[in-house]
Amino acid sequence: QVRLVESGGGLVQAGDSLRLSCADPRRTFSNNAVGWFRQAPGKEREFVAGISWRGGNTNYADSVKDRFTISRDNVKNIVYLQMNSLKPEDTGVYYCAVARSSQTINAGTVQYWGQGTQVTVSS
Repeated sequence: QVRLVESGGGLVQAGDSLRLSCADPRRTFSNNAVGWFRQAPGKEREFVAGISWRGGNTNYADSVKDRFTISRDNVKNIVYLQMNSLKPEDTGVYYCAVARSSQTINAGTVQYWGQGTQVTVSS
């Protein structure tokens, strides 16, 4: 059963922008924190950004601060990740994830994962 539908990935050049979307057609994450993680080839999955259920609290990995912005629309049940000034090191599969809690998310508190969307940034 598909719970999360991710979209927006693609192949871009360094300096370009992309916006990822994570839709929740079953409306299961309305009261939960949601996050984006990524996994580069040969590396472990890492946290990128997280947002609380009302959107009032956000946090980011140091590597993406001031370039990425996470937001959510709780009417449409979609979480976005706006990625600007992309770098080749941002390349990887990006996963949307839903937390067990309403305020924060990390790899240890994920309730379930999306299927991932590929982002490739060429130099």
